[in-house]
Amino acid sequence: MEQTLLTDLHDGIFTITFHRPEKRNALNRQVLDELDSALTRAFADQAVRSILVTGAGQRAFVAGADISEFLEGPRDGGAALSARGQQIFQRLEDSPKPVLAAVNGFALGGGCELAMACHIRIASETARFGQPEVNLGLIPGYGGTQRLPRLVGAGRALELMMTGDIITADEAWRIGLVNRVVPAGELVGACRELLGRIHSRAPLALAALPGCVKAAFSGPDDGYRTEREAFGELFSTSDLKEGATAFLEKRPPSFRGK
Repeated sequence: MEQTLLTDLHDGIFTITFHRPEKRNALNRQVLDELDSALTRAFADQAVRSILVTGAGQRAFVAGADISEFLEGPRDGGAALSARGQQIFQRLEDSPKPVLAAVNGFALGGGCELAMACHIRIASETARFGQPEVNLGLIPGYGGTQRLPRLVGAGRALELMMTGDIITADEAWRIGLVNRVVPAGELVGACRELLGRIHSRAPLALAALPGCVKAAFSGPDDGYRTEREAFGELFSTSDLKEGATAFLEKRPPSFRGK
């Protein structure tokens, strides 16, 4: 069976490239299974410092789900399909290593949900975003109804999901859906430059941040408790001693993730 994902490790960056050019990199069951396996490898490999997610070609990041699969299987298969996508995208969001989406084209439906599950999103100026599931008689099923309001607010999220409108990269940046928009030819370089800077920071601290930010949306009690516990655990690490010593000695720190 042909691979639907390409992976590469260089300079500590594990790149996952969705590769279904004939389907604009659309998600199907095989893609989800391969993504799950790729994440397992990336999390286990100590040489991997961060994960970069992108799509093959210039037209699409991931242009949604493979609609042909929606007409297959039993009537109750939709809930199982949604659960599977949610579970894998949750692994991305909970990744102990920084995850950056390089959105190089259409990020629609499940593709937009994939980008939102990543910690940071950088978009090419030619990228397009949308949750057009209502045009199929559906709603987002891979976490989009939860993550989109967190990023852009409830009102904007409902407008995008109710209309199914597709927006430009500049509009996505304006409403807070993406962190940055860059020229198409600079997308990969900008992502690698940002990840390179992140790599110089303390790995254990980086791993703690996504969970703390996520807890903020569970309520202030959960958020403050999660922050307090993570801060306490980090306070006893060798990296904290190294960071504080390096600061006082006016030199760059050399973190070891311990």
